[in-house]
Amino acid sequence: MHRLTVIIGLILAAAITRLLPHPPNMTPVTAVSLFGGALLPSPWRFALPLLVMGLSDVALGLRAGDWSIAFHPTLPVVYATFLAIALGGGAFLRRRLTLGRTLGAAFAGSVLFFITTNFAVWALTELYPPTLEGLVACYVAALPFFRNSLLGDIGYTVLLFGLYSAGARVWKYELLPRQIVQRD
Repeated sequence: MHRLTVIIGLILAAAITRLLPHPPNMTPVTAVSLFGGALLPSPWRFALPLLVMGLSDVALGLRAGDWSIAFHPTLPVVYATFLAIALGGGAFLRRRLTLGRTLGAAFAGSVLFFITTNFAVWALTELYPPTLEGLVACYVAALPFFRNSLLGDIGYTVLLFGLYSAGARVWKYELLPRQIVQRD
């Protein structure tokens, strides 16, 4: 099997899990951003994770009959954060793909998402007063969601990269294309 087929198949399978019942914020989106950013050729390493997220957002909105799920004031920040994860985390993992680096990138992606999106909730919505106390309250209220995000991000990242690595042994493809591997 061709490695690109495996990568795209795993991304699509992960995206479908967003449509299944799950705890709040325990989704594969950070993992898909890291996975695509590390393994897909440009420009797909950025476009495919965002496209998959957009399509699954629309599907979630359609299923719920509530477009605010797919289109909300913080949406540009959410998508920009996932783009940053694909760019930064993907570039980091393309240099050398190891379990430690992969877990570190997943953790960093979770923290970045927590910081940026909760700041956006505070700044772009009226849920919290526009004060330092309001910002702190926003971050404190988001802590239980951060736990779920972190568990989902690490779990899905390990699952995606683990399945991809297992596929490399079965179907004999290289984990990273030679043209993007930087030798130490």
